[in-house]
Amino acid sequence: MNKPQVIQDIIYEVRGERIMLDYDLAKLYDVETRIFNQAVKRNLESFPKDFMFRLTAKEWKEIYSSQIVFNETNSSQFVMSSIKHRGSKYLPYAFTEHGVTMPASILKSTKARKMNIAIVRAFIALKKFANKNAAMQGLLRELKEKIDEHDIQLSKIYEALENLLDEKEDEKQKQIGWQNRERIGFK
Repeated sequence: MNKPQVIQDIIYEVRGERIMLDYDLAKLYDVETRIFNQAVKRNLESFPKDFMFRLTAKEWKEIYSSQIVFNETNSSQFVMSSIKHRGSKYLPYAFTEHGVTMPASILKSTKARKMNIAIVRAFIALKKFANKNAAMQGLLRELKEKIDEHDIQLSKIYEALENLLDEKEDEKQKQIGWQNRERIGFK
């Protein structure tokens, strides 16, 4: 798997925003989660609420459940060890799309800057995919509406044909009835 795909796989959607979790970012930046979070706490002014927030227990449980499924399919030991270590006592920090760019400025390493570029590119790729997907959904919606219109028109045509066939059958029955009538008069 390529690096942007790996990064995209650890981007989640919470509260209508795409986020990355503190331990995923710590792994990408090649530091321990504890050290990563200490650096963040020392620089809280760089992380306003729209850049970083702590997950609720419910949000964490939903992500935790999805990671277990992810773990079973991709055999990622890191995810399970992070979850076991963290438990439910310490809820992870979630970094929004804008918040993920800030750790590079507080970690100040070459690896952090390079990883920051890769993360930003992953978010851009996801946005492009979402935009393409939205455009495709619009086209599919238009096609469905046209098909629905055509279905209505076709049902009207079928109904008109059935009426014509019924009228023709009635006319035929009248004709047969006229020919088989009991004749009166001279024989």
